[in-house]
Amino acid sequence: MGQQLTMTPQLQQAIRLLQLSTLDLQQEIQEALESNPMLERQEDGDDFDNSDPMADNAENKPAAEVQDNSFQESTTSADNLEDGEWSERIPNELPVDTAWEDIYQTSASSLPSSDDDEWDFTTRTSAGESLQSHLLWQLNLAPMSDTDRLIAVTLIDSINGQGYLEDTLEEICAGFDPELDIELDEVEAVLHRIQQFEPAGVGARNLGECLLLQLRQLPANTPWMNEAKRLVTDFIDLLGSRDYSQLMRRMKIKEDELRQVIELVQSLNPRPGSQIESSEPEYVVPDVIVRKDSDRWLVELNQEAIPRLRVNPQYAGFVRRADTSADNTFMRNQLQEARWFIKSLQSRNETLMKVATQIVEHQRGFLDHGDEAMKPLVLHDIAEAVGMHESTISRVTTQKYMHTPRGIYELKYFFSSHVSTSEGGECSSTAIRAIIKKLVAAENQKKPLSDSKIAGLLEAQGIQVARRTVAKYRESLGIAPSSERKRLM
Repeated sequence: MGQQLTMTPQLQQAIRLLQLSTLDLQQEIQEALESNPMLERQEDGDDFDNSDPMADNAENKPAAEVQDNSFQESTTSADNLEDGEWSERIPNELPVDTAWEDIYQTSASSLPSSDDDEWDFTTRTSAGESLQSHLLWQLNLAPMSDTDRLIAVTLIDSINGQGYLEDTLEEICAGFDPELDIELDEVEAVLHRIQQFEPAGVGARNLGECLLLQLRQLPANTPWMNEAKRLVTDFIDLLGSRDYSQLMRRMKIKEDELRQVIELVQSLNPRPGSQIESSEPEYVVPDVIVRKDSDRWLVELNQEAIPRLRVNPQYAGFVRRADTSADNTFMRNQLQEARWFIKSLQSRNETLMKVATQIVEHQRGFLDHGDEAMKPLVLHDIAEAVGMHESTISRVTTQKYMHTPRGIYELKYFFSSHVSTSEGGECSSTAIRAIIKKLVAAENQKKPLSDSKIAGLLEAQGIQVARRTVAKYRESLGIAPSSERKRLM
């Protein structure tokens, strides 16, 4: 004799559905609808009986017979019609719901008009385009010899997603067949032609060349053009280290002039290949919606994201209790799986509602005042409040999103560690990040705040944070160090 925990198929299905995102859940539901004839969507306004289809109900039994009788009556009445009656009842032109113009009006309106100079076909396409395909399309429009075209295709294959040439010209030249007798100057000449393609700056071998290519495509009368070309050609390293005093001394220009030159360089794109978006868009569908009604925060499920399912009453009525045939056994199993699936969906929705409600109850300050009012919260707090295990809370909050008046957030966003305050309280790491971001945004760009200075400002507010912790939070926010944030005002 012994005791052991067994994972039943129902429990495994419920756990699997619990950790799925909304988009994955919709795909799972669609697969269940296609594989199980007992399942069907419940449309709005449907009125059906939720009673047990397996029960001995006299109303369910003759359902098929009533349908057959109605079909027989309609067939009989159709056979009794004379040929003249058929011609009188059927009109020459049947009415339709929509007109041709209604269907194709949207497509016609999306075409460019005669006075639309800014129309771009690439902005109307839904699928992304890779940088290589964009460059090959321009290559097909450029007249050149077969050898040059072969060199151009090889060069384009060596351009990465940022728009830079990864391999050196020597390596590319050495990769060709010796019988072609391709020289290094031929490869460089073809590279110069590719560097004239769009986007501007593509095919560059380093950052300075990339910026220089973009400057060359600007109008010749652009102010500070020569100084900007000299800056990106000879002093790109000093610009990266923000050594403005050295730049002014070597370029022999004043501070105001250097500022305008740097503004021109900063208007360029250091990663021209990023303009061509090749990845497919990722959509986020919120699972719960939070809104404020008077002084209360209300939490509700996003009904549009989760379709409602039901057991098909007609197919369920065909299941007979005492029948052990193969067809009846198949339908009985499908009916049981449909019930388990619907019950697992209901359990998922109830668990999600409980967790979301507790999160909103705990983070009212964030909903009212923003990130700086975020309270410390861990999985154990929510697990204890709803009476579930922490692993369950982790599954519920993974890839689940909440729509709030402040935006859409993943449920895991509301969980953060805490830092002690001087008054004996606690402050969440999310609130500290928000304060650091606010301090950096309001700093003097000539003298940016160092990590030690930020730690001192936080300590003045009663938040005890070490300099290393400030540096970690700053890096997580994507904020550069103070030496790199320095600007020439």
